[in-house]
Amino acid sequence: MPKIYKPGKVAVVLQGRHAGKKVVVIKQYDDGTKEHGFPYVLAAGIERYPLKVTKSMGAKKLAKRSKIKPFIKVINYNHLMPTRYALELEGLKGAVTNETFKEPTQREEAKKVVKKLFEERYASGKNRWFFSALRF
Repeated sequence: MPKIYKPGKVAVVLQGRHAGKKVVVIKQYDDGTKEHGFPYVLAAGIERYPLKVTKSMGAKKLAKRSKIKPFIKVINYNHLMPTRYALELEGLKGAVTNETFKEPTQREEAKKVVKKLFEERYASGKNRWFFSALRF
């Protein structure tokens, strides 16, 4: 079977509290590990998407509406749907590892790094589809 979830691939979460949210795959584990006996991915996603901005808004309001709240999660393959999109974020690979999930402080630090990378990418105007909420 071909590998669908490669690092950088964008997927949609189907189950759980983040259902309907988009995530980017950081690392995949096709055979699982000792802690998780199922195939899974380490993923970073957007919990709260940026709001719509217009030309008439000031810089302060624009900055406030451009905030992103990220999440990092271990997600089973069965709970993901791959998309045709990919997101190349080199900084994510070092920020989130399996050890990140063992300590709450490490988790918060990783979320800060992910937030910074996502907001920079959003501000540059690239990958607009990833930064808009799914409508259905």
